[in-house]
Amino acid sequence: MKSYENIKLQDISGNDDGSYAAFREKLTAVEQFPTIYVFKFILPAAEDAKAKIERIFEHPSTKINVKHSGGGKYESFTVETFVNNADQVVSYYKEVGKLDKVVML
Repeated sequence: MKSYENIKLQDISGNDDGSYAAFREKLTAVEQFPTIYVFKFILPAAEDAKAKIERIFEHPSTKINVKHSGGGKYESFTVETFVNNADQVVSYYKEVGKLDKVVML
C-alpha cells in the first residue's frame, strides 16, 4: 500500500488552480507516474450518480465500485483508473468537484 500521510484533504479544497498546487506537489512526491490511481467519493444516492462518475472516468482501465449507505441516502464510489501524471489526477478531482454535494476523500 502506498503512503499518503503527507497528503491532506484540505490540500484539495476549492476549485481554483492555487488550491490544488500543494496537493499536486505532494502527490508528485509520493506517487510514481504513470499508475493506477484510486479515487474515493461520496454522493447523495441518485439514479444518475454512477452515470455521472462514469462520464468523468472514461478510460478503459477504469473500475468503479459502489457501496450504498445503511440508510440508503448516500453512495460511496471507489474509482480505480490509469493516470499519466499528477496533473491528470488534479483534473479528475476538478471534474468530480463540479458535481452537486460531492464529498472527496
